[in-house]
Amino acid sequence: MNISAPFIKRPIGTSLLAAALLMAGALAFNFLPVAPLPQVEFPVIQVSAGLPGASPETMASAVATPLERQFGRIAGINQMTSTSQLGSTSIVLQFDLNRNIDAAGRDVQAAINAARSQLPANLPGNPSYRKVNPADAPILILALTSDILTLPKMYDTADSILAQKLAQIDGVGQVFVGGGARPAVRAELNPTLLNKLGVGLDTVRTALGSANANRPKGELADPVNAWGIGANDQIFRADQYRKLIVAYKNGAPVRLGDVGDVQDSVEDIHVIGLSSGKPAVLIIIFRQPGANIIQTVDRVREALPLLKSSISPAIDLNVVLDRTVTVRASVADIEFTLLISVVLVILVVFAFLRTFRATLIPSVAVPLSLIGTFGIMYLLGYSLDNLSLMALAISTGFVVDDAIVVLENITRYLEQGMRPVQAAFRGAREIGFTVLSMSTSLVAVFIPILMMGGIVGRLFREFAVTLSAAIAVSLLVSLTTTPTMCAKFLRPLGEEKHGRIYRASERAFDHMLGMYRGSLRWVLRHQPLTLLITILTAALSVYLYIDVPKGFFPQQDTGRIMGSVQAAQDISFEAMKEKMSQFVNIVMQDKAVQTIVGFAGGNTQYNTGRMFITLKPLNERKESADRIIARLRKKLAVVPGATLYMQSAQDLTIGGRQSQAQFQYTLQGENLDDLNNWSPRLLQKLRTLPELRDVNTDQQDKGLEAQVIIDRDTAARLGVSAADIDNALYDAFGQRQVSIMYRQLSQ
Repeated sequence: MNISAPFIKRPIGTSLLAAALLMAGALAFNFLPVAPLPQVEFPVIQVSAGLPGASPETMASAVATPLERQFGRIAGINQMTSTSQLGSTSIVLQFDLNRNIDAAGRDVQAAINAARSQLPANLPGNPSYRKVNPADAPILILALTSDILTLPKMYDTADSILAQKLAQIDGVGQVFVGGGARPAVRAELNPTLLNKLGVGLDTVRTALGSANANRPKGELADPVNAWGIGANDQIFRADQYRKLIVAYKNGAPVRLGDVGDVQDSVEDIHVIGLSSGKPAVLIIIFRQPGANIIQTVDRVREALPLLKSSISPAIDLNVVLDRTVTVRASVADIEFTLLISVVLVILVVFAFLRTFRATLIPSVAVPLSLIGTFGIMYLLGYSLDNLSLMALAISTGFVVDDAIVVLENITRYLEQGMRPVQAAFRGAREIGFTVLSMSTSLVAVFIPILMMGGIVGRLFREFAVTLSAAIAVSLLVSLTTTPTMCAKFLRPLGEEKHGRIYRASERAFDHMLGMYRGSLRWVLRHQPLTLLITILTAALSVYLYIDVPKGFFPQQDTGRIMGSVQAAQDISFEAMKEKMSQFVNIVMQDKAVQTIVGFAGGNTQYNTGRMFITLKPLNERKESADRIIARLRKKLAVVPGATLYMQSAQDLTIGGRQSQAQFQYTLQGENLDDLNNWSPRLLQKLRTLPELRDVNTDQQDKGLEAQVIIDRDTAARLGVSAADIDNALYDAFGQRQVSIMYRQLSQ
């Protein structure tokens, strides 16, 4: 049976099929999304609830616990974490990889509705949820600055106009506005004076609410006309509030300005935002889990001109952090590497075949097979990412093998004197099953990867399928297009004319063949020694496999650094603002830093802050992000009373909890006293390990968490693994008042 015969007989039809495959792949390439990695994110939903003035213990018991009980009944949840602080609580739900996030959102909303009767009656509003992973890095940060307008006015513009429109863009999961607060009027009352006048705080609050109520005014009408009554019953400025009568004392009115200081201010004065050292309002944009980063950022950038036209021209709206810059650069780099690999394969083929006609055949078959693979990737919903493009680069060697095997067998019959068409029929018939068995065996190698589950299987499945698809397309091309081209382009051996270069290279190849023949004879004469060398090589391979450092995913240098500022619990916000400014100024002075944004306060604890640092391109800074972090850590140590923890941002993040480090150990106990007793012991033990850096604790509502950064270079030099650290900790904590869990957060 000759599979290739119908295609050799119909060269025009075969050419049209090849052209169709080329056009389909080229068209699909333009529609393939671009991403750093395949879609491997866990579906994550964050639920938030607020009760002003409630303590963290109250939020944990009265708000978080009823919600957790209802969420625990939802199918597919593999991790649930709650964090409670003053006046707010946040619950992060992580679902199985196969769970649809939209269906999970509906289940979460139903659980919130079911738990509403168990929540405090004075809860201002129902808990809300967002399809966003709080542990993920933002995809885009916008900064609003102005030399004319104040921060409250810029924040009002960002919160009421920009944030709402940005949240409507497809792929955007959450838009957080930081660095400011809404404009408000603040009244600071004198309690001593109120006590003398016999006026309570409730009386003042009731007067303020009554004076600012927007109520219907009614209308005036006669038999012919009707007039609506319009009156401004709301006041907005401090000078209007000062005249407000809050009570009467001895027949005389008591005005708000008499019992307190009334000023035009903001809702929350404990907030700060900095962009490269200047005060700014920051718009931090997160994507939905599973949304394509490149496409989401492109949609936001397309909307920026319209957004700029809808705000005051006195406001400068700039992009200060774009997560896709390094993603685009890495994908472009591997695309260029793929092109180089194809060119090198063609040059190597030409170096050995030494004829343009014979080289033309694999030169067409290899690109045609790779481009045709793009069509299969599009049908499977894959993306152009580092792993899929790496699979195509690796498949270049497999793809050219099929074309070379068919070409070599047909050339053998040409050397025996056959005409090209006859040689193509006979050579293709003999080699067809061989090519099929070769391709099948190569695809079979990747079956275990295709069957793997979990995040590892999801991560490498696209790699395996892309490589298998390239081999399958190569098989199709080798059995159809390659023999057809051999029949049309090759010439009988006697009709080929060769020059001096060909004759010189032929002598070189004959010399190489002679050397190989002699070495093969020597190996066959010393078979026991050859077998011994083979066994030693296998044993060395096993030893190196055991000794080599192991990890889930290599450390990336994305050109971005995430920082978290941690200060003492009793620090004032004014002191915290000073610490933030000092950290920003020190980091900005580093030669490798391009931009930095930082913010603190708002809905977060007053003693914590966040920073996002963008580094210069790698060809300008000449250093890795980890080395820059190590250098900055020494410079930042001069700031007393606060610590800036930094880590290189990664494209792959596991888990839904924000962290200040790449690894964390979580202590869980029956009561807070046990946790407070054992946490210093855990910290002391962790700080004795030389491969750890930046060890700190983060106390949650139901546990205490120790977060650590492992110095990979030191760990590799000392031969210490994460398992060794686990064993040391379990040896230190023989008693079971607390339990220890380990989790790798990034990569």
